[in-house]
Amino acid sequence: MKAYTINRYSKEDKLQLVEVPEPIVKENDVLIEVHSASINQLDAKLKSGEFKLILPYKFPLILGHDVAGTVMKVGSKVSRFQVGDEVFARPADFRIGTFAEYIAVNENNVALKPKNISMEEAASFPLVALTVWQAFVEKANLKKGQKVFIQAGSGGVGTIAIQLAKHLGATVATTTSANNFALVKVLVLML
Repeated sequence: MKAYTINRYSKEDKLQLVEVPEPIVKENDVLIEVHSASINQLDAKLKSGEFKLILPYKFPLILGHDVAGTVMKVGSKVSRFQVGDEVFARPADFRIGTFAEYIAVNENNVALKPKNISMEEAASFPLVALTVWQAFVEKANLKKGQKVFIQAGSGGVGTIAIQLAKHLGATVATTTSANNFALVKVLVLML
């Protein structure tokens, strides 16, 4: 299969398109044929080496933290998915690699793709949504009636943060540029 890899930490080096073995599907994994993958700040920071002390990956490394695609194989203990399902995922650390034709992901890190969104939209969602969920639900325990300030409301994390905060019943204040004011206003006033 083809994949885009890096062989060292570098801000300047380009990703290299190479042939690599198809991922091994463990008993709790699904093999996803990648239809879309998004690029985010975590990928850029890993590529440049900014997280090498926290996340010491081995080379060659296939980057990519977000994926949407179709299940092609299921492991022997997989119970929630079957071949042909359209899914999206944020693979666990040290199992990343969505910049490839296929990726094996533990079924606990996979969800069915909603039918009303495209593969591209689904691939843009996992990492930013997980970031917001961890911040608001797992860490801050955000509740109805509380107030939250969201810096950069028109960014990837910001747009999800506004929507989740509103869904949880919080009052939202945010910032954005004049160019994105209409978008952010709609998000803040919805629900």
